[in-house]
Amino acid sequence: MQFPPAANNPLRTRADVQRLLTDLAKPILPHFSAGRAQVHLGETRGHFGDPAGWLEGFARPLWGLVPLTAGGGEFEHWELWQKGIASGTDPTHPEYWGLAGDMDQRSVEQAAFGLGLAIAPDKLWEPLSIATKEQLTAWLDNINKVKLVHSNWLFFRVLVNLGLRSRGLAWARETVEADLVEIEKFHVTGGWSADGGNGPPYKDGRLGDYYIPWAIQFYALVYTKFLGQDDKERCDRFVERARLFAQDFQYYFDAHGAALPFGRSLTYRFAQGAFWGALAFADIEALPWPVIKGLYMRHLRWWMRQPIFTEAGVLTIGYTYPNLLVAESYNSSQSPYWAFKIFLPLALREDHPFWKAEEAPLPSRRAIHTVPGAKLVLVTDPRTHDVTAINPGQPVLDWPRNAIHKYSKCAYSTRFAFAVPSSAPTPTEGALDNGLSLSDDDRYFRVRDQCLDAEVKDGVAYSRAPYWPDVEVRTWLIAQQTGHIRIHHLRTARKLAALEGGFAVSWTARAALTTEIAEKVVVRTPWGAAALRNVFGKRTGEIVDLGANSHLMASLSTMPVLRSTHDPGEYWLACWAGGAETSDDFHEATRFSVIIEGAQCRLMRNDELWWSTTGSQCGTSSAARLRSLEEPA
Repeated sequence: MQFPPAANNPLRTRADVQRLLTDLAKPILPHFSAGRAQVHLGETRGHFGDPAGWLEGFARPLWGLVPLTAGGGEFEHWELWQKGIASGTDPTHPEYWGLAGDMDQRSVEQAAFGLGLAIAPDKLWEPLSIATKEQLTAWLDNINKVKLVHSNWLFFRVLVNLGLRSRGLAWARETVEADLVEIEKFHVTGGWSADGGNGPPYKDGRLGDYYIPWAIQFYALVYTKFLGQDDKERCDRFVERARLFAQDFQYYFDAHGAALPFGRSLTYRFAQGAFWGALAFADIEALPWPVIKGLYMRHLRWWMRQPIFTEAGVLTIGYTYPNLLVAESYNSSQSPYWAFKIFLPLALREDHPFWKAEEAPLPSRRAIHTVPGAKLVLVTDPRTHDVTAINPGQPVLDWPRNAIHKYSKCAYSTRFAFAVPSSAPTPTEGALDNGLSLSDDDRYFRVRDQCLDAEVKDGVAYSRAPYWPDVEVRTWLIAQQTGHIRIHHLRTARKLAALEGGFAVSWTARAALTTEIAEKVVVRTPWGAAALRNVFGKRTGEIVDLGANSHLMASLSTMPVLRSTHDPGEYWLACWAGGAETSDDFHEATRFSVIIEGAQCRLMRNDELWWSTTGSQCGTSSAARLRSLEEPA
C-alpha cells in the first residue's frame, strides 16, 4: 500500500526530501531490539541468516540518516544507533554482531559505518565511550583480514578504511590500494564497468545492472569527494567515467521518473536514482544541474506513489508491490533499506547548485541509443517517453535467483517490466514473456540463458543461445522508435514447440482486459497495450495469462504469444513486438517483411531494404535506418 506521509509529499525542495527521509525512518524505530543492535522487520531471511539480517536493519538506514545529519538536518533518535553500536560491537553482549568471515554479509553493512565516521562523527563517533570506540574500530578493522567477493564488494573495504582514516585511526593503506587496482580492471568502456572481473561460472561480472550506478559509480564518487587531491590521478579517472556514464544512464529513466527494471536486487527500488545524488555529493555537473535534479526528484516522486509499504510505513520486499517471487536469496526483511542510498545529497547545504536548481525535464535525446558498455540498446518512445531496453542477453547460469529472466529476455520496459517464474516452466507459470521459448515435450519450455557472443551495434542486439546441445538459436533484435523486430535462426536436431512471448501487460480487473487475435495479437488494459505481429514463419496467435504475482508491476498480467512447431531442421522466424500506452499508438503504416536467400536474411521496411544479416554479427543496416538512429525522441 502507499504510505500517506510519502505519497502526499510534493518532493520539490531539499526540505521535502529531508522530511521524506525522517518519515520513512520513523516506522523502523519500534523494531529495535532491547540492546538496540538489531532491527527485526519481519520473518523473511536472507541466506546468511541472523544476526547479519538484523544488522542490515540497523545499518542500512544510516545511508540516509548520516547524510541528513551531515547536512545539518535534525533526527531525534540517534541514541538508538549509539547504544546499538555499543551492544553490537561488544563480544560479551548477547546482541554482538560477530566478526565477519570470508564473503560475509557483515562486510557489506560495514560500509555505511565508514561513511558515517567520515561525515557524521558527531553522531557515530564522538558520543561513544572510549571502550565502544575501541570495539567499533576492531570490528570494522576486521574487514581488512577477510576475503571479499571479487565485485563491488571491494569498495566496502575502501569505504571502511576511509572512515577509519578520517578519524585518525590506523587503516590498511596497501590493502585499499590493491582493492582499487582490482576495481580498475572491472571497467569496460565509456564509464561502464562489469560488476566484477569474472563472468560465469563465478557470481560476478554482470553487465548493465544497477550495481554499476548504485555501487561502483556511487562509491567511486564518494571516494573522489574525500581523496580528490590525495589520489588525484585515480580520482580524475573516476570523475571522467562518471561524466561519460551519466550520458548513457539518463536513458534508463522515462519522463515520469520510472527507471528501467533490469537485473538483480530490484527490491532496493529508489536506490536506482542514487547515482544522481552521488554526482551532486561529489560536485560533478555531468549533466546540467537542473537536469540532474529533475532526474533525481521525478524518480523519488514516482516511487513514493507506488504501493511498496506496509500499513505502518515499512518497506516491503518486491518491486512496485510486495512480492517475494522477485526476491534474491540474499534479501531479508531488512534488505530494502539500501534504497536510502538515494539520500546522499542531503549532506549538501541548501545553497549547493543541485538544491538551488529548478528541475528541468528530460533533455532532448536520441530515440534509439546504443550502449556498448551495458550491452543494451535503449529506446525512448517519442510519444510516451517510455523506455525499452533491447537486450542480447549474457551468460548468467543459475545465479542470482531467476537470473535468466532478469538478464536475458529480449526486452525490458519501464511500462511493462518483466515476469519471473511462479512455478514450473509452463506458458502460464514459467514467465515466458519477451523471448523465444522452446519445448521438446510441448509441456515444459526452456528460455535462453547462455547468451553467447553478445553484441550491440547501431541499434541492433545479437547473440546465440544453445538451448540444448543439439539446438541453437541465433537472434537479432532490431530496434525502431516504437517497437522492435525479432529475427531468430533456429537449428534443431529434435522436434520442438516454440512460443514467442510479447510484453506482459498488467491488470487488476478482468473486465478491463481486452484482447485481439487477428493480423496481430494484442492485449489491452488500463496499464497499456502490447502486440506481436508475425513477419515470417508459420505461426498462430494466442493470449496467455501469467501466473499470479509473477509480474513485477502488478499481481496479474497477460501477454500476446505466437506458437509454432518444428521438425528437425533449420528455420527462420521473425515478428514485430511492441508496447505502448494504448493500441492506437501502434503504427499500422509501417510494413515489415523478410526475404531469405540461402543463409542470409534481409529485412524489408515498406518494400525497401532496412537491415540484413550480412556483415558483422549485428548485421548491416540500410542508410535510411542508420539515419533514423539520430532522430530525437
